[in-house]
Amino acid sequence: MFEPVTILGGGSWGMAVAHLLDRKGLPVTLWEHFPEDYEKLVKLRGNPDKLPTLKLAESIKVTNDLEGAVESSRLLVVAIPSQFIRSVLTRISDRVGHLRGVVSLAKGIEKKTLKRMSEVILDETPLATDKIIAMSGPSHAEEVIQDMPTTVVAAGSSEELVTQVQELFSDNSFRVYMCHDLIGVELGGSLKNIIAIAAGIADGLGMGDNTKGALMTRGMAEITRLGISMGADPKTFAGLSGIGDLVTTCISRHSRNRWVGERIGKGEKLDEILRKMKMVAEGVETTRSGYQLARLHRVEMPITEAVYNVLFENVAPAEAVENLMGRTLKPEIWQ
Repeated sequence: MFEPVTILGGGSWGMAVAHLLDRKGLPVTLWEHFPEDYEKLVKLRGNPDKLPTLKLAESIKVTNDLEGAVESSRLLVVAIPSQFIRSVLTRISDRVGHLRGVVSLAKGIEKKTLKRMSEVILDETPLATDKIIAMSGPSHAEEVIQDMPTTVVAAGSSEELVTQVQELFSDNSFRVYMCHDLIGVELGGSLKNIIAIAAGIADGLGMGDNTKGALMTRGMAEITRLGISMGADPKTFAGLSGIGDLVTTCISRHSRNRWVGERIGKGEKLDEILRKMKMVAEGVETTRSGYQLARLHRVEMPITEAVYNVLFENVAPAEAVENLMGRTLKPEIWQ
């Protein structure tokens, strides 16, 4: 039905999904752009800088031939950092018409256009909306490859395609639910990274569990407000791509976004932190996009604004916390 499958992006999540689908007996091709990472995947059958414990099975084909990888597949899984997706899809826009579907795993919002990844895919390919699926939820690659149980959600407008993708990815340790709210699933998976940076800042400042619990709760409130204004179903944000992913990303030692926030809270500069990183923290650029979306839709998102000010306007983390706590008092539930 979907055989073979091509995964674009040989980072930690791309490798984990390749491992997941391969162990189900599917023919999998893993494409990687960066020469250094491609060489590691070929020679070491993995990338110790990104997933030290994973060795890919020999049955997984590793390639740097983008066009060939896409032409030979029936299902395309996009695991590229969100800000690079458009430039990759531009190269293959005339080679995807035969695909049964595209599954986007990216959790970000394009910084120039403020578009969700499904919208970027629609821009750069001739595919219809019903061919596009977004999958999101609490799913750190480090735990998925160890078969630690987790659940995610797949969203799309075609019930038939979503159901097929659900069955394709699900096994005894990776359970996929389904829904039709593509907007909500993409926004929840993307915007929670901003709140994870805020949670990390709180950790770096030495704040406690009360602070983090409040940040997560009020963070989800503002994500939901923006989501509603953009056409999402508010119930989606109470699910796996909303509160499920938010909690995981805010508390996990595997979370790159929480780690960035923690270093900021300890006094390091953003440029220095990003130079040290070997993987992408999507929340940094999503903070810019989320801040701009809030202004565009006239939605109040105080935590997002505070993180934006700390990352890009040189506001001290402690000052940002003071500003948040000193805001005008409000009811808990308001629009």
